[in-house]
Amino acid sequence: MPDNPGAWLMATARHRAVDLVRRRETYARKLAAIGRDLDTAPPAYDEPADPDDIDDDLLRLVFTACHPVLSPQARTALTLRLLGGLSTAEIARACLVPEPTIAQRIVRAKRTLAAKNVAFEVPYGPDREARLGSVLDVIYLIFNEGYAATAGDDWLRPGLCEDALRLARVLSALMPGEPEVHGLTALLEFQASRAAARTGPDGAPVQLEHQNRRRWNRMLIARGVRALDRAGATASGPPGPYTLQAAIAACHARAYTYEETDWRAIAALYRLLAVRAPSPVVELNRAVAVSMADGPATGLELVDALADAPELRGYHLLPSVRGDLLSRLGRTAEARQEFLRAAGLTHNERERQLLLRRAGECAHVSAAGGRSAWSAPRRPG
Repeated sequence: MPDNPGAWLMATARHRAVDLVRRRETYARKLAAIGRDLDTAPPAYDEPADPDDIDDDLLRLVFTACHPVLSPQARTALTLRLLGGLSTAEIARACLVPEPTIAQRIVRAKRTLAAKNVAFEVPYGPDREARLGSVLDVIYLIFNEGYAATAGDDWLRPGLCEDALRLARVLSALMPGEPEVHGLTALLEFQASRAAARTGPDGAPVQLEHQNRRRWNRMLIARGVRALDRAGATASGPPGPYTLQAAIAACHARAYTYEETDWRAIAALYRLLAVRAPSPVVELNRAVAVSMADGPATGLELVDALADAPELRGYHLLPSVRGDLLSRLGRTAEARQEFLRAAGLTHNERERQLLLRRAGECAHVSAAGGRSAWSAPRRPG
């Protein structure tokens, strides 16, 4: 601490101001000199840009890092870590594998690139197409982490969603003949359209059925519809996984109220998605849609069939969905235990508070001897 803090601050501020004035004077002199040079120099003509060039630094790096010498899983893990800025824990959650497994993949990927002396260069033509699947996965997982943060005090990380959506749009312009690129872009447009309605003024999650749909961004929804149409127009075969997910998101976007949601169409699309890209998470989401179309008892049977899936061990949304279905069946004591279990598994404070609140509501209903009045899943949408 200086002997006279006030005088020290004044002197420091004065020196900073003098430096700023000098820099501005130097800049003005250099700008004038450049202007004179431009007046006297002969006109220069830039070569036209190559339409195949990737005019985005981050997307160029994503393509470069997704090198075919690595396995698809290693490409995704390494790129999410180095370029997506995600932690090892966040990547593990996104890929539904243990954290040590992701850490090993990243280390091995780095060693492989070094051992094979891989040159980091932007791919073109068939090489670019060979990496496209991994690039789409990376963009998708970056958006997902922004859409529902793995850990921390915030439910959303808007910066990640914006980066992923921007990359998807750039990719759509770069590869207009790829239907899954348009499918992914449509999916992200639809999901991003809900951002303003997904949290309350205090940052707490707002569940899908309670969201004010007038706050959904209709411009983004319109962009999503156009991208989904392009995906269909460019496809020569059955729709891919991202296009199917976009079609599911479109069903929500077209419903002006929660009650208008076409759950049967959504359940049918999830059945197709389970064939195209089978995974326990797809089956869990299908169970939710089926429960809305055919009742919670049918959905609960599907969820219970996933209880032993190793990928869902420690996945908090499994007990969360099960708790929701149990509460709709009036089995509130069991539902409370599931919500408490889900709260213990999540690392996001906002989500933990939501799950604990739901557990408290179940306890209140059980103590009153009443039946749960919930009619729909209350998971954040």
